[in-house]
Amino acid sequence: MGQILHGSATTTEAVRRAIQNSQASLRELAVRYGINPKTVAKWRQRSSASDARMGPKEPCSTVLSKEQEALIVAFRKHTLLPLDDCLYALQATVPHLELWPNLGDAMKDQAATVLA
Repeated sequence: MGQILHGSATTTEAVRRAIQNSQASLRELAVRYGINPKTVAKWRQRSSASDARMGPKEPCSTVLSKEQEALIVAFRKHTLLPLDDCLYALQATVPHLELWPNLGDAMKDQAATVLA
């Protein structure tokens, strides 16, 4: 069973464990595994061999505040309008809402894109 690596990964978890358990020099390990000595040093210092999670810890809009997102979601739930109509209606009220992706991100963050 293969391991899924992110695009920038140069080592697998097994190689990282081998680096952490080895007494060989940084240069020797770098040559053995075909990686940069800085990568060897990085994995030697870490306490775990698992890769850190990539991306934001809590996804949120980069343009809108939490209050603005809450306002948009409440407006959509109250009016039951499609996203395009919400965008048009809220553009004067919410700054930075001139782009449709900002509205879509706010809805996605609040899991309100589909109304029941």
